[in-house]
Amino acid sequence: MNIRRLIPTTALVGAAALGLTTLTACSSDAGDGRKDGKLDVVASFYPMQFLAERIGGDAVHVSTLTRPGVEPHDLEISPRQTADLSKAGLVVYLKGLQPSVDRAIAQADPEHVADAASYTTLEDHGTEVEGDHGGEEGHDGHAHSGDAAADPHIWLDPVRYAQVAKGVGKALEKADPDHAETFKKNTTALVKQLNTLDQDFRSGLKDRSSDTFITTHAAFGYLSERYGLRQEAISGLDPEAEPSPARVKALHTIAKKDKVNTVFFETLVSDRTAKTLAGDLHLRTDVLDPIEGIGSKSKGDDYLQVMRSNLEALRKALGAK
Repeated sequence: MNIRRLIPTTALVGAAALGLTTLTACSSDAGDGRKDGKLDVVASFYPMQFLAERIGGDAVHVSTLTRPGVEPHDLEISPRQTADLSKAGLVVYLKGLQPSVDRAIAQADPEHVADAASYTTLEDHGTEVEGDHGGEEGHDGHAHSGDAAADPHIWLDPVRYAQVAKGVGKALEKADPDHAETFKKNTTALVKQLNTLDQDFRSGLKDRSSDTFITTHAAFGYLSERYGLRQEAISGLDPEAEPSPARVKALHTIAKKDKVNTVFFETLVSDRTAKTLAGDLHLRTDVLDPIEGIGSKSKGDDYLQVMRSNLEALRKALGAK
């Protein structure tokens, strides 16, 4: 299943020639993987940037390929960015989320790479994901490791994200052994915060009156499985896909049957379809943020704050006491 649009080669060449693509990944000063004496870490988009910054701390210089406010699936990589990737001390990315990044990394072949998808399990999710109410990982026949066709939104499950954090920490230790103890200490602290976040979701979503929520696209499958919820997405894994008339009709039925009171939209893509559906059903709307980037509309300054905003939005929508 190919869920992402491929970026035409001619678009990349044209953007480079006209200077339309902004270079956001800072290159190394001496081509030795360092910038200003610190390990030069390039992150593909915000969730990877957050891990690199929290774990790397003052020992690293972190830049990101995806600027704030840009939908990460729309990212185009310039030839210059590709060349700079080869000079980075470490590249942190999530294989399968951004095809242009995958291609650029394969071409640049940097010495040290941390692929988040290799540190946990990925699963196939569609428009509907129903939690198992037990918080166990995976379903029979749906677990993958590094599968580019599977649902990439692993960071929305704090448990899986903690697994990725440990992997990124190990990658930083390998890329910069001199600061290994710093990376270990920072990884431990971050994993502890993510474990606390997991417990907050578990306790915060107890005694709810409903399990079902409707959202713009199917980004919350892992979160739903972790906490026993049922995600009903207007579109599939592609945030810009238009729903079929049959899907819209099905959502009308689901909303009435499961007494859904909220249709969620997100911050980086159009809210038109979500608001239209909510208007037809006389439901309220709210933000459930997939945290693919932090922007002016984000309800928080970092991953942890936005996840807690998501928790409060879900508690209100699902009638948690």
